[in-house]
Amino acid sequence: MTLAPDIAVPWGAVWGQDDALATLQAAASDPASMTHAWLITGPPGSGRSTLATAFAAALIAEPGDEAAMRQVIAGTHPDLTALRTEAVVIRIEEARRLVERASYAPSLGRHRVIVVEDADRMTERTSNVLLKALEEPPEQTVWVLCAPSEADLLPTIRSRVRTLRLREPGIADVARLIVSRTGAAPEVAEQAARHAQRHIGMAQRLATDADARSRRDDTLRGVLGVRGVGDAVEVAGRIVQSATEDAKALTAERDANERAALLRTLGIAEGAAVPPAVRSQLSALEDEQKRRATRSLRDGIDRVLTDLQSMFRDVLMLQFGRDAELINIELDADLRALAAAWSPERTLTVLDRIAETRRNLEGNVAPTLALESMLVTVASGRTP
Repeated sequence: MTLAPDIAVPWGAVWGQDDALATLQAAASDPASMTHAWLITGPPGSGRSTLATAFAAALIAEPGDEAAMRQVIAGTHPDLTALRTEAVVIRIEEARRLVERASYAPSLGRHRVIVVEDADRMTERTSNVLLKALEEPPEQTVWVLCAPSEADLLPTIRSRVRTLRLREPGIADVARLIVSRTGAAPEVAEQAARHAQRHIGMAQRLATDADARSRRDDTLRGVLGVRGVGDAVEVAGRIVQSATEDAKALTAERDANERAALLRTLGIAEGAAVPPAVRSQLSALEDEQKRRATRSLRDGIDRVLTDLQSMFRDVLMLQFGRDAELINIELDADLRALAAAWSPERTLTVLDRIAETRRNLEGNVAPTLALESMLVTVASGRTP
């Protein structure tokens, strides 16, 4: 596996996906290899959006025009439309705007490119808005959708796109990348890559944030200590509180900056009363920020559940005598004790319950209640 130099525009930031890279480079340079609707799939952190943006830069800019390529990568080129939803789902109004943009001819570049990250967050009704645009796009318009897998999209969408599947990098590969990007100690980078289960973005955060590493360890040890309903309630509350605080830390500064920028645009001084005529615009921003906060919280709790799945997966591996590829080797003694105390059937029951909880949280289930119920299963081995 090779890491392209960061200075190589537009493909330099693409890492560990040599086969996919070759396919898209050929498509960008040879019309015979080109199609006008793509789906890039791969596990979280595999670089789907990075590859999609690089492809967009190669399609829009003339060969050798690095200035235009950098403009696309920065997200400021007029012929790039990128939807990066920070809400729980992609709204139908957003899909309609994409279809409208897709009908325009390129203004400066060779193509107009529509990139939809998290395309798996489209409901069936929203997906249907895209169907005709994907099937019969204007000659110079290219759609690039990104999702974890083909199964996350409707069959009608899948039938209209060419799928490109990304590979999952190895732990050692991710660790080397983290060391090169952050200067983290090799042992810290290896632990981060292992705990993140090869998710590059999460591994980078764990490697550079001691508090994040500590929170993860505290959460797993807390769940290992659950023995009854009282423990389940306490630990569930701590998980939600930690995820809430983490979400606020990630969004608070951005929310304040967005509000200040909007007030400046409207000509309202900081601290001055907001005139009734523009309150609707401020309310719209606040609603968007609330949706973003909700997704941030759910993503944080989902990350905790992913970590718990990794821990009980380790227990199951030990129960079947396979200890060569444990994810949470720092908890080796605790995991071996649990593997000896539980049956494999009980471990599978807990894993199924965690997966069910992840699915439930995609809806409107209260996170605290969902976690409490799940942790009761951890304590008892039974599904409520």
